[in-house]
Amino acid sequence: MTIPTDRGLGVVGVVDAVTAQLRARILGGEIRSGEPLTEAAVSQSFGVARPSAKAAIEQLVASGLLVRTAHRTARVVGIDQATVRDVYRTRTRLESAALRELARARRVPAAAVEANAELLAMGPGPDPATVDPDLRFHTALIDALHSERTGRMYRSVLDEVRLCMAQVQGRRLLNAEEIAAQHREMLDAVAAGAEDEAAELLRAHLASAEERLVEALGRD
Repeated sequence: MTIPTDRGLGVVGVVDAVTAQLRARILGGEIRSGEPLTEAAVSQSFGVARPSAKAAIEQLVASGLLVRTAHRTARVVGIDQATVRDVYRTRTRLESAALRELARARRVPAAAVEANAELLAMGPGPDPATVDPDLRFHTALIDALHSERTGRMYRSVLDEVRLCMAQVQGRRLLNAEEIAAQHREMLDAVAAGAEDEAAELLRAHLASAEERLVEALGRD
């Protein structure tokens, strides 16, 4: 396969630079689900040594964007209904615990408020641009715990979350105003110290996105 390489690698380490560009192309749909990604192709396309190409692929396997079984070529992970349900329910477990802890302290993360303000500033109707501020809102809930390990656990599923959200947004299923309103309700519950309400609002919020995507994938 040929991988477009019009963007410069920059001054960061070669492996990290290749990993970042491959990741961007996967999440952007330039390298599609199920497509193989060989060390030879990556090495040739980016003009890097095979060990560097292999290390970049391994980083993407570790992050969950690529899958590889024994003695098989790595492939972009496929997003199916079972994957969506597992990813979103993993998010719910982690974020629900975070919201409960924040609600007990009545601590509303400023970064979450800022991310939600970006959503509110968007025009009416679905827009793929909602993905970044939406994920920054949810990540801010985790980061507000100031736990390196919890943050690391959450980020281990973020790339799969992005793949799922890109599928949703590509089908124009989500609305920025609706997302922001649901986020606001969660933050209001946190500010009021209503941890059960906050957790339930989050569960409903993520379950709605999960079901919309599962339904859309079922129509393929």
